[in-house]
Amino acid sequence: MNQRRESAITLTVFMALLVGLSAVGHWLIFRLESATPLMLSVGLAAILTCLIRRRDLASLGWGWGAWRYQWLSYALPLGTITAAYLIIWVGGFGEWYDANFVLEKKQDYHLDDWSNGAVIVFHFVVTATLSFLLLLPSVLGEELGWRGFLVPELSKLMPFTGVALVSGLLWSVWHWPMIFMGIYDNEGTPLYFQLLTFTLFIVANSFTLAYLRFKSSSVWTAVIFHMSSNVFLQKFFTPITADTMRSAWYVDEFGAAPAFVASLVAIYFWRKGNAEFFFPDKARAARAI
Repeated sequence: MNQRRESAITLTVFMALLVGLSAVGHWLIFRLESATPLMLSVGLAAILTCLIRRRDLASLGWGWGAWRYQWLSYALPLGTITAAYLIIWVGGFGEWYDANFVLEKKQDYHLDDWSNGAVIVFHFVVTATLSFLLLLPSVLGEELGWRGFLVPELSKLMPFTGVALVSGLLWSVWHWPMIFMGIYDNEGTPLYFQLLTFTLFIVANSFTLAYLRFKSSSVWTAVIFHMSSNVFLQKFFTPITADTMRSAWYVDEFGAAPAFVASLVAIYFWRKGNAEFFFPDKARAARAI
């Protein structure tokens, strides 16, 4: 049996398991009030696929790789989101900062005597460290599937552009049921706009993630990137921004600004990926050339 047919069968097994396990994960969201089981379902689908297809679990990219790629994976989302929110604040689509949110943080941290600026800095440090690390179990579960398994497997069938695009579309569509069910509590814009901007943001990040995965030969770059993106967007920049009448159209994963800046970053890594990786011809999955 040739490699392309083997990969097609393996991907079919993964997709079947993903659909079934994700359905259970969606059911558990409402029972446990947590998305963690859903996120873990992706990694479980990847591990079961490896066992069924007799693939070495080491192929999921457990090695750490070069430190520079891990630091880059942490810094890139922070830089992207910072740039997006500078556009939002300067453009008047949101305001720096929400005094009520800062007051809430003062109370949460028991820092009533601190200045607003000091509390903001402290909250940023907590976000960048403790809050970041707390995301590890659920994000690792998800990334074992997307970048640990799916991206290297797709690279046996298509070039870099196809790998990044297909993995990004699958990743975004996997989130759509939660958008339809209103789990993200992202009101203020039409559903079609939310789906468009969210999908653009996710697919754009997928080009960067695919490049880092192949360049580092490590799934940890994807885990760190994903954790960094989630924590800075959801725990710091979005909540600290004071809303205006137009904010919902520009902020968070469902707004235009992060999707726009992420797309610019993606263009850079798309060009690098196309220049550096030639998977279908030489089947160089999950490693740099």
